[in-house]
Amino acid sequence: MYNYHFNDMYLTFAFMSITPEILEKAKAYCAYQERCQQEVRDKLYTLGLHSQQVELVIAQLISDGFVNEERFARTFARGKFRMKAWGRIRIIRELKGRKISEYCIRKAMTEIDEDDYLHTMKTLIDKKKRILGGKDAIAPIMRQKIGAYVIGKGFEPALVWAELNRSR
Repeated sequence: MYNYHFNDMYLTFAFMSITPEILEKAKAYCAYQERCQQEVRDKLYTLGLHSQQVELVIAQLISDGFVNEERFARTFARGKFRMKAWGRIRIIRELKGRKISEYCIRKAMTEIDEDDYLHTMKTLIDKKKRILGGKDAIAPIMRQKIGAYVIGKGFEPALVWAELNRSR
């Protein structure tokens, strides 16, 4: 009972020490672009807040709708696929690096249309083919380079090699 009271009092003190300026800075940071909790947490630590204060600010931002992990994951996946032509593997790795839950990652992957995904992969293969020489029958070393490039963008190796074998 005594510890609970102490913790409750400590949390009240931590919340009282969060200035309106800090909360407004955090809201502006989140309003500028979609952010995940980890990015907000890192930013708040750079502002000199302690862990309890950081968690209280994040809780407030979530309740006010400034931070939403699922919305972030969906936006991130859609944007990286369309703007940078990243594959699913790369997007998933980046989301995991930002400590996004498996549930949100699964939801984010629904943002990528399968036909668009395959079309993007084929476009990357064709683009790299033209850069490397553009011959119809590509040499094994060129196939390796093209495959490595597209796989490096985060596309599944089985899909890449299937497409490269189809386009021989």
